[in-house]
Amino acid sequence: MTDRTRTYTWRAPVPVSGSGHASGRAYLEAMVAGEVPQPPIGATFGFVLTEIGDGHAVFEGETSEFLLNPLGTVHGGFALTLVDSATGCAVQSLLPEGVGYTTLETKANFVRPILAGTGVLRAIGRAIHVGRTTATAEARIEDVGGKVYAHGTSTLLVLAMA
Repeated sequence: MTDRTRTYTWRAPVPVSGSGHASGRAYLEAMVAGEVPQPPIGATFGFVLTEIGDGHAVFEGETSEFLLNPLGTVHGGFALTLVDSATGCAVQSLLPEGVGYTTLETKANFVRPILAGTGVLRAIGRAIHVGRTTATAEARIEDVGGKVYAHGTSTLLVLAMA
């Protein structure tokens, strides 16, 4: 048995409400540009927001040994967190200033095993419906060649941010 050590850092988060950005999309674009810190969960799991558009968000992360479950495959929580992040930010990209969201439900289907050596995975989120009180979105997790590893949906509560 060989002990491993993993050290990582993150920048203090800047809440959307205090960021000075006029919309959810502007805030996320600033994040991609490095003007606003990436969320700390990304440092924990090893992924970052790389693309944003109207109703569209992409996160990328590379699989690694520190993500393994007791069976030796990447823990499903990695893929579920990517689905939740991509769907949430896809919805956030369509929200005006002062409006936010929280996840009500996220569901994922795992279609092939994700291994430590799978490499870079992309979680591609797309908003389906954004209403006054709820929103829905979907995401696919693919490798760089487009092979699907998981897909899922989220239902989100749309709310005013103080």
